[in-house]
Amino acid sequence: DGMEGTRVAIIVHGGAWAIPNTLRPRCLDGVQRAARAGYAALRAGKSAMDAVVAAIHVLEDDPAFDAGTGSVLNAAGKVEMDAMIMDGSTLRSGAVAAVEGVKHPISLARLVMEKTPHCLLVGEGARIFADECGVPRVPAEELVTSEAQAEFAVFQAKYQNAVDQLFNKSEADAEESTIGHDTVGAVAIDINGNIVCGTSTGGITGKRVGRVGDSPLIGMGGYADGRAGGCSVTGHGESIMRTLLASRVVANMEAGAVPDQAAYKALVNMFERVGGRGGAICINARGEVGHWGTTEGMAWASAEGCDEEPRLAAGVDNEEGYRSVGPA
Repeated sequence: DGMEGTRVAIIVHGGAWAIPNTLRPRCLDGVQRAARAGYAALRAGKSAMDAVVAAIHVLEDDPAFDAGTGSVLNAAGKVEMDAMIMDGSTLRSGAVAAVEGVKHPISLARLVMEKTPHCLLVGEGARIFADECGVPRVPAEELVTSEAQAEFAVFQAKYQNAVDQLFNKSEADAEESTIGHDTVGAVAIDINGNIVCGTSTGGITGKRVGRVGDSPLIGMGGYADGRAGGCSVTGHGESIMRTLLASRVVANMEAGAVPDQAAYKALVNMFERVGGRGGAICINARGEVGHWGTTEGMAWASAEGCDEEPRLAAGVDNEEGYRSVGPA
């Protein structure tokens, strides 16, 4: 088929947080399905851009993940979503933030990149743009799951601070309250060696209306540079923003660090500087994949190879990474 011997790869994540044991099998299944979908696109000769979107669609449609369907509710009990995508070959990017009523925010982000001169559209402006592009409006309730509603009720009753609850807590707490979720993301390299990253999220339960975290922001929630590599991150958004996590991972790869090490160094830096935990997935310019996380759990899966059937790897436990940055 003219593609024999051409290596392609994709790695995806389903968020780094204290994933309750009850949700782990669903998360593991979801990220593996997403990685397979992305790999199938790459094997069919499609671009890394198409592969990242295909993989993230699987995660946005899976209610186990906080993106698209299954997004968490903000302080007003509504879903506001954020997403970004970036093309490492041209450094073009597109993003949306605080957008409502869209089934696949990642696709809307791609439209921002392809159909406007801009990088980021927010709120009502993003929704108007979606209408102009013929993206159907999805009734809010279609994106809301019973889990998200239950979590919101728990949040209202108990916590003023969902952020600490999610990213900086112990397993015992996680079992007691499944407040949670986080971002989804993907990074892919295609047969032409192009690298693309994408990130999509519903944010944090009970977040202030209009709060935007790292996910849709270039260099924070994701970054791709074809000369160095690509990265999508997840975790405590404000910590990620303050340390430019994704661009730091890519800079580490550019400086010669292998992907795992590049992610590890950037995450250790984030913990040491601002006390935040998170996770990262990345691919370098040679097509090598890596990941690291400093939260208790991070669902991830990678699919790479030259054949019809990929070499698949996946995980959800994060014991080593969690312990790599000292006591919680």
